[in-house]
Amino acid sequence: MKKRIIFATGNEGKMKEVRMILADMDYEIVSMKEAGVEIEIIEDGKTFEENALIKATAIMKETGELVLADDSGLEIDYFDKAPGVYSARYLGEDTPYEVKNRVILERMEGVAEEKRTARFVCAIAAAFPDGMTKTVRGTIEGIIGYESKGENGFGYDPIFYLPEYGCTSAELAPEEKNKISHRGKALQKMKELI
Repeated sequence: MKKRIIFATGNEGKMKEVRMILADMDYEIVSMKEAGVEIEIIEDGKTFEENALIKATAIMKETGELVLADDSGLEIDYFDKAPGVYSARYLGEDTPYEVKNRVILERMEGVAEEKRTARFVCAIAAAFPDGMTKTVRGTIEGIIGYESKGENGFGYDPIFYLPEYGCTSAELAPEEKNKISHRGKALQKMKELI
């Protein structure tokens, strides 16, 4: 039987990405739901790393298994790195991303390209059954585009423009995105640690 890694998320889009990136590992990757874990976790860390550790440790204590958790978000330099660790809760807990993306584009109307710099940040924490923890970070630099484009990806992908690819991260093929994305980079680093 394959060993399991529980990945702490309820986000289907994220699970799909994680499974693709970790496919060559000798582990079965299961979501919290598939592992039957239902606990309320308060993410009150000040950094992506702190939040990822809070999640991973809480679920590892609950299950006694190896747990990976990520905390990721969008940092927009023009907004002083906001939404940052509040990316998922930006403009309210249940606000759809189409609305968040539209509001960001409206607030940045008329802002010159060199001031539109932004990055996706992903911190991944591993909590091992013996109590050891590790964190890694991956980032991808880009700019906030001028319109929402692309059907692939999720969240802020449609407004995150990658000048060297000439498209948004929502316009990249999933395989391509996983190679260069913040989550892809962080997961690759984590793979080497496990």
